[in-house]
Amino acid sequence: MFADKSASIPKVCYEIFVRSFCDSNGDGIGDLNGIISKLDYLADLGIEAIWLTPIHPSPSYHKYDVTDYYAIEPEYGTMADFKRLLAGAHERGIAVYLDLIINHTSTLHPWFMEARKSKNSPYRQFYWWMTEDQIDRLGISERETSDDSQIVYPWHENPGDDEKYYGLFYKGMPDLNFHSEALREEMAKIVRFWLNDVGVDGFRLDAARHIYPTWDSAESVTFWEFFSKIVGEAKPSSFTVGEVWADTEEVAPYFRNLNATFHFDLSFALQRMLIAGRDEQLVDKLQASFNLFQQYNPLFVNAIMLTNHDQERIGSVVNGSIEKIKLAASILLTLPGQPYLYYGEEIGMLGKKPDPYIREPFLWTTDPDDPQLTSWIEPEFTTVKTVAPLSEQAGDPASVFNHYKNLIHLRKTEPALRQILAPHIQPVQLGDDRLLGYFLPHASCPLVIIHNLGDAELAFQMPEGKSLFTEVLFSTDPLHKTRLTTNQVSPHSSIILARARDAQPAAKQ
Repeated sequence: MFADKSASIPKVCYEIFVRSFCDSNGDGIGDLNGIISKLDYLADLGIEAIWLTPIHPSPSYHKYDVTDYYAIEPEYGTMADFKRLLAGAHERGIAVYLDLIINHTSTLHPWFMEARKSKNSPYRQFYWWMTEDQIDRLGISERETSDDSQIVYPWHENPGDDEKYYGLFYKGMPDLNFHSEALREEMAKIVRFWLNDVGVDGFRLDAARHIYPTWDSAESVTFWEFFSKIVGEAKPSSFTVGEVWADTEEVAPYFRNLNATFHFDLSFALQRMLIAGRDEQLVDKLQASFNLFQQYNPLFVNAIMLTNHDQERIGSVVNGSIEKIKLAASILLTLPGQPYLYYGEEIGMLGKKPDPYIREPFLWTTDPDDPQLTSWIEPEFTTVKTVAPLSEQAGDPASVFNHYKNLIHLRKTEPALRQILAPHIQPVQLGDDRLLGYFLPHASCPLVIIHNLGDAELAFQMPEGKSLFTEVLFSTDPLHKTRLTTNQVSPHSSIILARARDAQPAAKQ
């Protein structure tokens, strides 16, 4: 069972798609020194942990097909650069999580290059190999597509070989076979290297539910017992967050051995609600998921997000509506859990699939020749014509950026908002399903949150027992600035309420 790490768990995290964030050397590709140059920006925004998408050598632009687990992608910099990034982040109280890709490698990884040469290679056992007859007997030549993989035929030819290799995501990404004890030991060495020799703070674990294929899927949950033991022995303070892109019921068992998993059901529910303008009994569903997660780990961490690098950006989901972009942030940053912001969400970046266009360059300034601006892709959605760059938004109190910054500051200072472990939330029925209301209990300063999901001004009915919550701590509603003075709430607006000061319980002497 995990130790209580509540004091050290970052309150707000930030995903950086390294290639697109910030360029330091003029080659048009984001890099580690570019991130170093923006550490003050991240600290000022209120970020306490950054998740870096893969930084290992790889033939692809996204780097999810690793060729060397011990090195840094030359396009991004050197190991010395990474260690400077790590030191700079730690000086600012920012943890650094690496994206660790252990479901698969590149076909150009030395392990696979040796494995494909001969059935007698000691590396053959590192991957999944079967003849056509074996595949047919097991009935596994095809698979149903899933949210995280659209591949139907996951078996791929190896020229001159009567066996095929299994690659769930792409023929260039052969899946690793952790039935191999030799492979497990290699992976343990990799984990120890990054935690102990380099000093990272933890890992985001890609494709955690696919560590074993579907015909062996039960092993995917138990594998993480082995992994968490290695991590715990190497560095007890390290943090693990898994990508388990599945329904809540399938996600829950992974909490046995991972500190956190991303809450995809919540992500998609928020997107639907923002589009439809109606609540989906979100709080009831959250309560049910918390009860389920606690059965596997009472210290579970609910990693929450609007979208990530595999999903269309929230700004495009709501068709670029600034009001809805702010509303999305208001909901995310007032829910219990550990929020992850996808780089650029804080300036309202846009993006729709295919994938490269949900990973477009961050807009720092209005200058098209800005040396920080990455240029590896010609952006289609996020341009200075569609999104105000950070340089414009920073000085605008009404900007998306300052909305995020103010909410993050409030989240980190208000006790009811900054609780991560043993989260508590209760529904507040406001009399209209276009309104989302919830109560965040706390011994000293509980809060009531109201969001209007709809397109019109709505009246709400504050339930009995919450009538004393009239002090406004935060509001995007011009009707409510410092006090709750009416039962009307403006469209797409949010209000955070505390008990009126004269209604607070008397302090103990």
